[in-house]
This record gives sequence, structure tokens and C-alpha cells, in this order.
Amino acid sequence: MLELYLGLALFLGVHSVSILAAGWRNARVLQFGEKTWKAGYALVSLAGFALIVHGFGAARAEPVLLWQPPLWTRHLAALATLPAFVLLAASHVKGSAMRARIGHPMVAGTFIWAVAHLAANGMLHDVVLFGAFALWAALDFMSLRARDRARGTAPAPGSMARDAIAIGAGVAFWALFAWLLHGWLIGVRPYA
Repeated sequence: MLELYLGLALFLGVHSVSILAAGWRNARVLQFGEKTWKAGYALVSLAGFALIVHGFGAARAEPVLLWQPPLWTRHLAALATLPAFVLLAASHVKGSAMRARIGHPMVAGTFIWAVAHLAANGMLHDVVLFGAFALWAALDFMSLRARDRARGTAPAPGSMARDAIAIGAGVAFWALFAWLLHGWLIGVRPYA
């Protein structure tokens, strides 16, 4: 579990710099340059992600049951991830009305994904992983919205046609992941 904790600390830590120390982050970007900052950010994120994947796999080999979730929570989680994938897609579709209304759809989608998985899994390693991501996403979303308000950032109006693209892409990727990739990558088939 130590590897999982370390991976989460690195990955979520680097993704929390703007929440906890925006001034320090901005000073480092000025000091080193944006490209160098982004390269370091990417390397730390990648190292954290690798530790999360390996640590989670090792923890799954020696599971500690905290509670037994009801079977229906697995079905709920599989369905709840659909809007998470749509929000993820919306975060990449410029001009989406959904993106404009929500402001930070990727973080909102991460929160939904994490809470859905938290509800459906009762092992200690699941609670650590999904609980950490849910907490981080909630704090990050609140921080981002507060920064938007402080800056007076108003979202550009979006188009419903661009929403249709985001919904189509999100549903397609969700179906691909739910029916094929989740089982292959994670070892759990949500719809088996």
C-alpha cells in the first residue's frame, strides 16, 4: 500500500499545486519557463501514475475488506460513469455549452467517476484510491470555481451542436471502455 500512497501523493500533489500554492507555482513558471514547468509536471505526474497503477495492483493481490457493497452498486457505478465520460469529452470540445455551464467538466467527471467506484467497491485499496480522487476533485473544483469568480471569468456561450459532439464522443468512449477496455486493462468486466 505504501507504493499506492506514494503514487497518490505525487500524482494528486502535483495536480494540487494551483490549489495550495498558486503564487509559488506562478513564480516557478516565471523562473524556469512554461515548457520546463510543464515537462517537470508531466514527469512527476507520470511517475505518480505508474506508482498508483503498480501499487494498486499489488494491493489487489492482498485485499482487505472493509465492507461488502450491495450488487446494485456495481450496476449504478457502471451507469454513473457514462456522464463522467461525457464530461471528459466535453472538456475537450471547444464551444460546448456543457463546458461553458460547468466550467471545469474534466474535474467534475473525475469526481463522478471516483464516487461511483467508491460506492461499488469495499476493499481498503479501493477506498484509498477512489476516496483520494473524489476528495481531490471536490477540492479542485471548488478552487477552480473560486478562482474563476475572483478573476471575473465568464464562460463563453456554447453551442448545443458542440454538446452533441461531446455527448457522442463520450458515449462512444464509455461503451468502448465499459465493454472492452475495462476488462482488458483493469481485469474487471462491468457488463459481464
